[in-house]
Amino acid sequence: MAEIRIHRDHALGLQRAREIAWKWAEKVEEKFDMACTVHEGDDEDTVEFTRSGVKGELTVTASSFDLVAQLGFLLGAFKGTIESEVEKELDGLLAANKKAAPKKKPA
Repeated sequence: MAEIRIHRDHALGLQRAREIAWKWAEKVEEKFDMACTVHEGDDEDTVEFTRSGVKGELTVTASSFDLVAQLGFLLGAFKGTIESEVEKELDGLLAANKKAAPKKKPA
């Protein structure tokens, strides 16, 4: 069974990271026909995702995103492509957040 591991550090705080994780879950549900379940916690959230041949979790904290996914036999052959697509979606959401972040006024 092939495994994908993706880690991204950020400085968003939990609330903003949570919003990005929810957007990510919505995108993968639509784009990849995933079923996603969000489990909110005090210090971290977990987005569980699954579909035929794929099962995984995206763990969201105030300072990082950690994704672990197991690919079944058939999808394992496409690990590189799938990993690239997942990275593209997550990185796109993080980049959009950087552009949309309010600028601090000089003191």
